[in-house]
Amino acid sequence: MSKVALKNVKGESVGDYEVADNLLVLDKGDQAVHEAVVAYNAHQRAGTASTLNKGEVNGSGKKPWKQKGLGRARAGYKQSNVWRGGHAAHGPLPRKYKKKLSKKVTKLAFARAFSAKVDQGDITVIDELSMASPKTKDFAVVLKNLGLDRGALFIVDVTTDNLLLATRNIQRVEVATAQLVNTYQILRYKNVIITKAGMEALEKRLG
Repeated sequence: MSKVALKNVKGESVGDYEVADNLLVLDKGDQAVHEAVVAYNAHQRAGTASTLNKGEVNGSGKKPWKQKGLGRARAGYKQSNVWRGGHAAHGPLPRKYKKKLSKKVTKLAFARAFSAKVDQGDITVIDELSMASPKTKDFAVVLKNLGLDRGALFIVDVTTDNLLLATRNIQRVEVATAQLVNTYQILRYKNVIITKAGMEALEKRLG
């Protein structure tokens, strides 16, 4: 069993939360983590960059000037890429950057990233995280109590409107559910705060 600090929203220690060793993966999965992060970043790319090729640039097929006798370089068409207003040579075109990962690799990458956070002591479990109002200043008090001056990732079992509204204007703070949180989010933040119910949901997902 690996022990994780268990606190309340006031920052007071209320014991330890035990994570079963069979859920942790520390001896493999580094390559899977790399592939998962690369795939995540690739999925964020719009892939909408587009340039005009020769056939799409406006202009006639008339030769700008005669081939010989003027002392100038030969020119065959006005849409040449060497001229201003001409086409782009080998320019970008719309494409998809998505990369496919198998479910097995995705699961291994997430387990490895989560296990590393547990091993490094960067995960804190809190008994609950409920906001009575959607006020940012109320959530700022929770951050102060937990000593999170550089932000953190909060993982809950179910999000609420009050929680999302209270956190959306705070920099370097992100809220995710245990079912949808991904490897990149786990690695992006130094501190990961998980509710007790969220931790139980994560254990089911890992198991």
